Amino acid sequence: MHQYITYIGSFPIRSYSLLFVLAIILGTGFTVTLAKLQKKDHLAEHLLNLLIPLMIGALIGSRFWAVFFFDWGFYSQHPEEIIAIWHGGLSIQGGIVGAILVGIWYVRKHSLSFWEMADLCAPGLVLGQSIGRDANLMNGDAFGDPTGSNFGILYPEGTLARERYGDQPLWPAEVWEGQMDVIIFAILMILMQRRLKRGYLFLAYNILYNTGRFVLEMLRGDSPRYLFHWTAAQWTSISVILISLAIGLYFHFTSLHKNQGQV
Repeated sequence: MHQYITYIGSFPIRSYSLLFVLAIILGTGFTVTLAKLQKKDHLAEHLLNLLIPLMIGALIGSRFWAVFFFDWGFYSQHPEEIIAIWHGGLSIQGGIVGAILVGIWYVRKHSLSFWEMADLCAPGLVLGQSIGRDANLMNGDAFGDPTGSNFGILYPEGTLARERYGDQPLWPAEVWEGQMDVIIFAILMILMQRRLKRGYLFLAYNILYNTGRFVLEMLRGDSPRYLFHWTAAQWTSISVILISLAIGLYFHFTSLHKNQGQV
């Protein structure tokens, strides 16, 4: 576990940043390849054009979520840390919200189907998330609560986890979430073979990921807790699950109504 890979002069090359760049490259590369395999070359071209705006939207959304929803108590006392994204503090849930808003703007501008694009991006997105959790591990953030036993991760000096809990083994929450993301990736690829109706794959991703995230948040030790002793991530997860189920039901009954009208 190393926060710094090396130095170029006095400039540090952080594991966190390097792995996030790798996650973006592999997630994008997979999605573009998938588009070409599905004979959707026009979407592959749009994906490359959309990459930079999506990254900007995701970065703003992820930082906004982390600062104002996840740990405002800390950032309100240390406003200079709000822009210090190299210290960690990026919420994937907020990043997805930011990316979705940018995506909606782009597809409307270019008269594309949002749900077709979202379905295409879902597997590559969760693949990138799995690598992103490796970045959290290397950086010593997104850590768990103390296990109260000899089992767990001992973080080194200089990490937020060590600063908060000292020499105590912590639940490997970020490691298990990364593994969960790989499982979700496999499930989405299997579901893709079933030729689901448009929009269902992206909704399945949201439900699967946020259900797992809600459960794993019970082990997290880096977030303040609110009503019901839930973290901001758990409240976000519940909201996303309910919205996704509502949209899925709307799609189902709308499609059913159309089919009945054609009989």
